[in-house]
Amino acid sequence: MRARPDTVRSVCVYCGSGHGENPVYADAARTLGRALADANIGLVYGGGGLGLMGEVARATLEGGGKVTGIIPDFLSEREQMLHDVSDLIVTADMHERKRLMFEHSDAFVALPGGIGTLEELVEQLTWAQLGQHTKPIVVANISGFWSPFLHLLEHMRSQAFIRPGLEVSYGIVTDAAEIVPRLQAMHAEAGPVPEPATLIKF
Repeated sequence: MRARPDTVRSVCVYCGSGHGENPVYADAARTLGRALADANIGLVYGGGGLGLMGEVARATLEGGGKVTGIIPDFLSEREQMLHDVSDLIVTADMHERKRLMFEHSDAFVALPGGIGTLEELVEQLTWAQLGQHTKPIVVANISGFWSPFLHLLEHMRSQAFIRPGLEVSYGIVTDAAEIVPRLQAMHAEAGPVPEPATLIKF
């Protein structure tokens, strides 16, 4: 076990490479970026310059915060890799990208997004459920975006596919301004973190 940092130093934000139909999603991304910068918390994200990814990264940078972008080489043009970030890591594939995003982060946030965002969120929930990490996970249910997914989790519980002893731990907020305080509170309550090297073997 390695020592858990006293505070959240970096947050991995999963979100869409598009803006979505509702302008409140982009507003939330910008609010989160500013909040991370104000709290001196680094942003770790997928490295793109489009959509909500670009919004949260630019807002963090504009607020004087640190941004680490991690992007696989094959997506560097498609997602218009953002070169202005503090640290840019280009990976060989998605597996390496996800591993490095995990290792560089003390907590995770899911803003609205598509299949990729859903997959990344579910992966972190699964690893937490299996006892592979205790890093906080916050679902930012902006304008009810994640409500269908949250209802599905409740359905899984009601059908005994999420059983006692295999609970899924996460926080839910509906306002982007609540994200950082919730992460900090969850972090303070959590236990020690396993070494990243013991987590995932591809």
